[in-house]
Amino acid sequence: MLNIVLYEPEIPANTGNIGRTCVATGTRLHLIEPLGFRLDEKSLKRAGMDYWKDLDVTTYIDFNDFMEKNPGAKIYMATTKAPNVYTDVKYEPDCYIMFGKESAGIPEEVLVEHKEDSIRIPMLGDIRSLNLGNSVAIVLYEALRQNGFKGMNLEGHLHRLEWKD
Repeated sequence: MLNIVLYEPEIPANTGNIGRTCVATGTRLHLIEPLGFRLDEKSLKRAGMDYWKDLDVTTYIDFNDFMEKNPGAKIYMATTKAPNVYTDVKYEPDCYIMFGKESAGIPEEVLVEHKEDSIRIPMLGDIRSLNLGNSVAIVLYEALRQNGFKGMNLEGHLHRLEWKD
């Protein structure tokens, strides 16, 4: 099972959206405090829709608490400052993919300890970053693809009609 880690997320709608993506993919969500919202906030629940109740989510008081409770975890740091493209690494089935807060990303003090495991999504020019929810979806689905979309529905079905050959 893959793990998404949000380092001090600030916007409840982003976290709600990411929570919904985690439920849809069987991914655990880890939230490192402080959060820019309360977990019972209406906008968080609205973005997560009725899926939030099914989310496997853990909160931590800070980054050190996260590290202490997940010893030996393989962590990829998603950041615009990374030397590696997100498609250039091999995601282990139980790895952690960390994303920073919307306004500042992952602190450089954390990044310097994880250079080889820091990944980026390529972008044009001087664009600061993509939306956090979009970034999580892009990298998470690459990790899922690399792991064969294990346990996921790989075929859809029409409700009223049949596909034509």
